[in-house]
Amino acid sequence: MPATSLPDRPSLEHLKNEAKTLQRRVRARSAGAIALVREFHPEFGPADQDDPRLAAFSRSDAQLVVARRYGFASWPRLREYLDVREQYSRYPDDEAATAGAASAEPLADSFLRLACLNYAGFDSGRLTQAGRLLAEHPEIATASIWASATAGEYEHVSALLVGDPGLVSRQGGPFRWEPLLYAAYSRVPGPAAGRSTLEVARRLLAAGADPNAGYLWHGLPCPFTALTGAFGRGEGAPPAHPQAVELAKLLLDAGADPNDAQALYNCGLQSPPEDDWYLRLLLRYGLGKRVSGPWQARLGNALPSPAELLDQELRKAASDDTPDRARLLLAHGADPASYGTGDPSDGDRNSWEIATFTGHADVLAALSEAAEPPEPDPLHVFLGACMRGDEPAVRQMLAADEGLTAAAIAMAPDVIVRAAEEHRPAAVRLLARLGFKVNRRRRYGAPCTALHEAAWSGDMEMIRLLVELGANPRIRDRMYDGTPAGWARYNGQDEAAEYLEALEQSG
Repeated sequence: MPATSLPDRPSLEHLKNEAKTLQRRVRARSAGAIALVREFHPEFGPADQDDPRLAAFSRSDAQLVVARRYGFASWPRLREYLDVREQYSRYPDDEAATAGAASAEPLADSFLRLACLNYAGFDSGRLTQAGRLLAEHPEIATASIWASATAGEYEHVSALLVGDPGLVSRQGGPFRWEPLLYAAYSRVPGPAAGRSTLEVARRLLAAGADPNAGYLWHGLPCPFTALTGAFGRGEGAPPAHPQAVELAKLLLDAGADPNDAQALYNCGLQSPPEDDWYLRLLLRYGLGKRVSGPWQARLGNALPSPAELLDQELRKAASDDTPDRARLLLAHGADPASYGTGDPSDGDRNSWEIATFTGHADVLAALSEAAEPPEPDPLHVFLGACMRGDEPAVRQMLAADEGLTAAAIAMAPDVIVRAAEEHRPAAVRLLARLGFKVNRRRRYGAPCTALHEAAWSGDMEMIRLLVELGANPRIRDRMYDGTPAGWARYNGQDEAAEYLEALEQSG
């Protein structure tokens, strides 16, 4: 049984009660409870329902099982993690929801809520509001060190630090952030004389600000650091800092940990294949090799290790079909045979298996330049040929083993969604002909169909092909309850939306 994720906003009291319940069930000889103990308690591996030790199963034994079930080595380590989570958790999107509301809130706090990224879904109109508020009330810029950091008032920041050096790390403002985080996440529009959030960051660091300052967004165990703020991007595609490269270098030179899992995730969502500057920069400063920083010490194995981060990036490169990025990572020591924590959407495969399964031949070539290829799984080879739309190869494999199709459908029933997303019309046609269901929803991520993916990107060729193959234009995804037309309309794909809306209404 795999370790279980902690619930949202976990409570120590709730976990104590869980341990009490487990102790009681073990002493009552519950088969399910004993199975948990056998799996997660190092001294009870061979225990069965008749084991006399179960009658004396202690509270500390139960707490150890609970801790290990959630992925922690011990109960004290779990408690330490909960303390860290309590200390660093922030909910800036919840706070930002009240921005602009009629209240007695100081204008400076309203400005900070509007001007800083909060990962509630990026809305450029909020930045426009922040700029307008600052222009109409210039006194906001010097209302506090947090407002000054956000507005880029570096001279005022320096003056405040002379008067009170402790301000450099004091948390405050509506998000309870340190000043450096406000500077890194600020997106106040337009340059202004005497204002620079980059210069604010420089002066804060010179005064002793922590280059690894950060917070846990909604308590998730992946810190949003100052470096994360510099890079921007991520869910909702918020912009990078206007001087992202300079700010990132400044932070890294000051000691920021380049093994920044959240920055890598955010940048990976929006970076086109040729845009590897963030990755090259982090690699230059020790991504994958440098000793872990303070967040790893605080959170332990709740965070991936540096080596796991590097290998994870290689698996993403294999999945995204970016061979140059794969070569870059391989040159810095990424292991193509590593499974790491895996990504459910790729079935917890390693880079070799992902590249084979997806038919990404150029990535396979890059991997083969760095290491001897392993013997591939025939099902991965078969699916790879399907994804390339290589009908002769598929026919040849089926002639040797006619059971491949059924096995492939059982292994990856939703692969047609990926083929549509990657604009592979030959693959979609071949997969449909083999019996893959065109209306199958994706198992991982947003549970949508191939037609949803084509609609989202406005891929008219793929939309028409899927409709020809029997795709249902009225089918709804199981996360947002939207039709393909709704997805197209939401993403501004008007031609696709109108075409699909007409299909919805017909018949």
